[in-house]
Amino acid sequence: MVRGPGEVEVHLQVNGESRRTTIEPRVSLLDALRDRLELTGTKKGCNQGACGACTVWVDGRPVLSCLTLAITCENREVTTIEGLSDGDTLHPMQQAFLDCDAFQCGYCTPGQIMSAVALLAEGHAGDDTEIREWMSGNICRCAAYPHIRAAVRRVRDEGGRGDASR
Repeated sequence: MVRGPGEVEVHLQVNGESRRTTIEPRVSLLDALRDRLELTGTKKGCNQGACGACTVWVDGRPVLSCLTLAITCENREVTTIEGLSDGDTLHPMQQAFLDCDAFQCGYCTPGQIMSAVALLAEGHAGDDTEIREWMSGNICRCAAYPHIRAAVRRVRDEGGRGDASR
């Protein structure tokens, strides 16, 4: 079945909620989330896949939403930074970023947090060198890297599971 080139209806499962939107098949997941679904926590940094600001999870795995077509995520579970918290209760990594002052301007923070939770889930937080390597796809223009690593260590050391659950 050919879909497009005009707008088509797409079904996305975002943060545990079924969402439908109409987009052209060439629309990125980032633009669908921000512009169509009004989930603006995910940031558009470079729009070329180089900075990591747009990191979200698709089926539990981190992806660069600026390089992912929304239509390819149809009927898959998409998790954004908004999906980590439980109402007013922050995910442990979100709280650790606050407590460890792991952000300056905050622009890269959503992507940093999504990547940090994923690296813990994947078991890649053994030491600072490993954390640095696995977070290397996320650029912080304010250079808050030592604080970001401190936040990851804190969640790791407190037994954080590295997933969206509490």
